[in-house]
Amino acid sequence: MHFSIPETEVCSGENGSTYVAYNIHVNGVLHCRVRYSQLLSLHEQIKKEYGSNVVPAFPPKKIFTLTPAEVEQRREQLEKYMQAVRQDPLLGSSEMFNSFLRKAQQETQQIPTEDVALDICLSNGQKITVNILTSDQTEDVLDAVATNLDLPEDLIGYFSLFLIRESVDGGVTFVRKLQEFELPYVSISSLQSSDFHIVLRKSYWDTAYDGDVMDNRVGLSLLYAQTVSDIERGWILVNKDQHRQLKSLQEKGSKKEFIHLGQTLKYYGYIKFDPCITDFPEKGCQVIVSAGNNELNFHVKLPNEQMKEGSFKVTRMRCWRVTSSQVPLANGTTNTCSSSKCEVKLELAFEYLMSKDRLQWVTITSQQAIMMSICLQSMVDELMVKKSGGSIKKMLRKRHNGSIYRADGQQAVKSPPLLDSPNTNREQIVKLSTKLSSMSLLGISASNSANDISGNDFHGNYAFEGIGDDDL
Repeated sequence: MHFSIPETEVCSGENGSTYVAYNIHVNGVLHCRVRYSQLLSLHEQIKKEYGSNVVPAFPPKKIFTLTPAEVEQRREQLEKYMQAVRQDPLLGSSEMFNSFLRKAQQETQQIPTEDVALDICLSNGQKITVNILTSDQTEDVLDAVATNLDLPEDLIGYFSLFLIRESVDGGVTFVRKLQEFELPYVSISSLQSSDFHIVLRKSYWDTAYDGDVMDNRVGLSLLYAQTVSDIERGWILVNKDQHRQLKSLQEKGSKKEFIHLGQTLKYYGYIKFDPCITDFPEKGCQVIVSAGNNELNFHVKLPNEQMKEGSFKVTRMRCWRVTSSQVPLANGTTNTCSSSKCEVKLELAFEYLMSKDRLQWVTITSQQAIMMSICLQSMVDELMVKKSGGSIKKMLRKRHNGSIYRADGQQAVKSPPLLDSPNTNREQIVKLSTKLSSMSLLGISASNSANDISGNDFHGNYAFEGIGDDDL
């Protein structure tokens, strides 16, 4: 997740005095507004719990009122502090840090703790309503959804809650997976738009784990609903013959056979992102990126209108980074940015082993760059657990966004390092189950795979040491 403090505000206190508030953004969206004293208190608690040698440097107190220049300097220092804490595998996943962010989020949005009803969408478009507290964190809401659906506890970790945005044409944009440091009700309420929804979706990539889910009636229905939905929206490609087979299996009510056939189709289990821009194979190319099967798949439109498709395997990525910058809006009148004239530009860049001795950076410019990064990280997590012989069930239940831990608390895998950006202007940056039976393939569009240009793929041919294919 990308933490930043892009701006400050002068706020009024209860006694009429004023103070400087620091706006903490997550993925470019305001999460909470806090005072310096609140962050200082958090720092002291972390230092007491984990030791002075673990916590990053914190900007010192000032005796006199800060000048505008000093406020800006403190803003930059606090941003680096928050990023350093979040990136630390121990501190970033600590309950102390996460509870601070949850409390600050609730206070910022001024939503009192009370009983509320929250709608959660299923992949088939159905909604379930769970009764929760406004202060319930993501895991609490997920547990409530599982109870409502009668999903067994040992399968809860196979699913996650995702924030999505639905467009007028029915398209779906995955904004992010809801995190342990946020309150789902507050997050969705603060957006103040009916376009946003929370959806339940599987949270793993390896299709081998589908078997665990399908052994349960509710798990089978959830996975079946997601498979149908992905086919309907065109995320999974089907030709005419496959379409007929799927329709036949659906009419027979053969959910398992339907999913087994789905597993053989191109892009099964992938998440598809909105059209964006890449510098590969040429600068300024339009691209549709999909994540799945331990890879990022590119469907690129070259400047000469030629279409090209290829994949980048996560096992050949040495590292990746997410960077953000503020850029003037297209209709802006000046080159300088203010909160009203600028937007956040996000980029995901990864260093890829193109051939045995050639590494190359590939950059994707997309507002979903952080979601892409989270997908990459979760793929690496699964591969590392599989390599070490660990339990996928424990990993899925205990996973924290930046890293995962074994039962004894030993760190299992670290996030890829965030490298310094070459651009100094950018800031651094992973009981209603019966409703699931009424599925239809009416929206499926037949495909003859004419757009499958697999002959033009451009992924590397060698594995990078450390996480190579031969090590998995």
